[in-house]
Amino acid sequence: MAIRDIIIAPDARLTQISKPVEAVTDEIRALMDDMLETMYAAPGIGLAAIQVGVPLRIIVMDLAREDEEPDPRYFVNPEILEISDDLATYAEGCLSVPDFYEDVERPAHVRVRYLDYDGELREIEADEMLATCLQHEMDHLEGILFVDHLSKLKRSMILKKLQKQKRIQESV
Repeated sequence: MAIRDIIIAPDARLTQISKPVEAVTDEIRALMDDMLETMYAAPGIGLAAIQVGVPLRIIVMDLAREDEEPDPRYFVNPEILEISDDLATYAEGCLSVPDFYEDVERPAHVRVRYLDYDGELREIEADEMLATCLQHEMDHLEGILFVDHLSKLKRSMILKKLQKQKRIQESV
């Protein structure tokens, strides 16, 4: 396992639409292991493959709190089958948009089909934080960041600050 570099916005790679995974192979499992290690090291609760520069439809996630046993989850080629009319708002953050948190409203409940770590077809009913996190990470697979759900002004301010931080880091 290896910790990979996380791509930071505004980077054009984050706007790519990720390609489906043809089969869950040892190579794909190794990528998921690296992604999980990268996510834990960041630290974060979810990570899409595109965030480490791999445009494949893969998500890893662990919503366990610090005082709980780790509960890693793997979602390959996830697709939303059903969404609720009810909405929920959470303050979202993103490893590709570090240090910024904003309220985003999303469907409160989703049903998702995906392949697991072993390539088995699964379905999950998700609500609360799991539903939000799944939708957030699945947005990455479509080239969408959580800031794209904000007003144009807020999004612009955040991306300008990130661009400025990047310029400062590059000049050091």
